[in-house]
Amino acid sequence: MPVPRRFDRRPPERDSTRVNERIRVPEVRLIDENGSQVGVMRTPEALRYAQDKDLDLVEVAPEARPPVCRVLDYSKYKYEQAQKVKQARKHQQQITIREIKFRPKIAENDYNTKKGHVERFLRHKDKVKVTIMFRGREVTHPERGVMILDRLAEELADLAVIEQRPIQDGRNMTMMLGPSKAVLSGELSEPETDAEAAPGGEAETKKASVPKAAVQAARPENGATAEGDTSKI
Repeated sequence: MPVPRRFDRRPPERDSTRVNERIRVPEVRLIDENGSQVGVMRTPEALRYAQDKDLDLVEVAPEARPPVCRVLDYSKYKYEQAQKVKQARKHQQQITIREIKFRPKIAENDYNTKKGHVERFLRHKDKVKVTIMFRGREVTHPERGVMILDRLAEELADLAVIEQRPIQDGRNMTMMLGPSKAVLSGELSEPETDAEAAPGGEAETKKASVPKAAVQAARPENGATAEGDTSKI
């Protein structure tokens, strides 16, 4: 049995971009530091041109014939490219796909509960894969699954768009829902809870808790008084 290596001894990845003396082709099509085409010239002459400008000769289109090279500051160029990639990742939205499973004979309360989960996922800008699971002879009545999926899509029309119509896959029927434009733009925010929606709900809760605390605090004193009376008797 081979002994696993404790350390990764592979050499680090090398920059594949050919720069300056690494450009071995006999001639190149040169673009100067201002982005203007200079034309086709021999590689040593292009390299000398870049050195006179105190810049680098960088191969930007190796598949062209002849390859296209540009005169620029390669260190600055790599930094700017890295920053562009970083910004693109920062603004890239990560798509999460949730899945909710229904039964064709689902009860009304269970349906409402699962619909609430789907609504919550959509408000969080997640996609939802809704699956109807058939068992036994239920698979011979796919119209029941279609009816549930159509009802769900209709009731959540403000929050969801149908990205994939109901399709049968063996004993399962699936439909893909995505957040609507209103959700993605932030027009539909999270619904308020009952405590937040009620006027003065938080203040009323605090007022209701005061008498209970007062009663609990008063009980030891009453108990002490009763014991004192008993001892006197």
